[in-house]
Amino acid sequence: MDTPEPKPTSHSPKPRSSQEQMAFLVRLAGGLAHEIKNPLSTIAINLALLEEAWGKAGAGRGNGTPELTQREQRSLHRIKTLQREVGRMEAILEDFLRFVRGAQINRAPKDLSAIVRELVDFVEPENAQAGIRQFVDLAVGMPLVMLDETAIKQALLNLLKNAREAMPQGGELIVSVRRDGNWAEVLVTDTGTGMSPDALEHCFDEYWSDKKGGTGLGLPTARRIIEEHLGTIHVTSTRGRGTSFSIYLPLIVEIARSGPGERAVDVEAAVESRPQSSKEPAP
Repeated sequence: MDTPEPKPTSHSPKPRSSQEQMAFLVRLAGGLAHEIKNPLSTIAINLALLEEAWGKAGAGRGNGTPELTQREQRSLHRIKTLQREVGRMEAILEDFLRFVRGAQINRAPKDLSAIVRELVDFVEPENAQAGIRQFVDLAVGMPLVMLDETAIKQALLNLLKNAREAMPQGGELIVSVRRDGNWAEVLVTDTGTGMSPDALEHCFDEYWSDKKGGTGLGLPTARRIIEEHLGTIHVTSTRGRGTSFSIYLPLIVEIARSGPGERAVDVEAAVESRPQSSKEPAP
């Protein structure tokens, strides 16, 4: 009696949902970035060793003259150029990894004014050295905000860094936190060079930058972080006069009394009425 041949089996993978597809792409992009970072680190280490070797080339000749030949100087110059480019690529990858790692935030009730105070104190020494005067107005006694402190600091530091870079000849940085209804508003204003209409139009676009060495991911990452906190970011700018970024984040509003009991107002119920992110020239 013949043994029947086994029937072929097949398997069709379950189609991914849009959320699963996005998570897959994030993992794929993050893995690719890490794979690129590893050889870049090896290149950076070997370039540092080459720089050290060429820098000491003249010292071993025994004539007491450590000066490099023209050929050695050209080689050392090329090594330094490669080091700068490797450093730039590593910075791009770091920004990219921060960008794709979004959507993994852990929010907790935080004092937004205290966080902003910590950040402006942190940047004050470097701003003072650059001739930038800081003016700070932080509201006290506001309701708390649901924040991932690390992520929000990253977004705000990006704005503070941009403000400093926009004032190469010095200027004024104005930072404020105030309450606007059930929203906290953070305002970061500089008296720097301002944005061109083209820059204002594209400043939140991924990989768009008009700054030398810019990765084009700083402001898109800041915007993504703010929106993951159910907030919005706005920018106004005038060429030659300065730029102002305003961030709106929902407050954990006061306890609402209902008869003998109390209930906390659901902050996300008000999110539908939140201001929309925008960019516009200052009047």
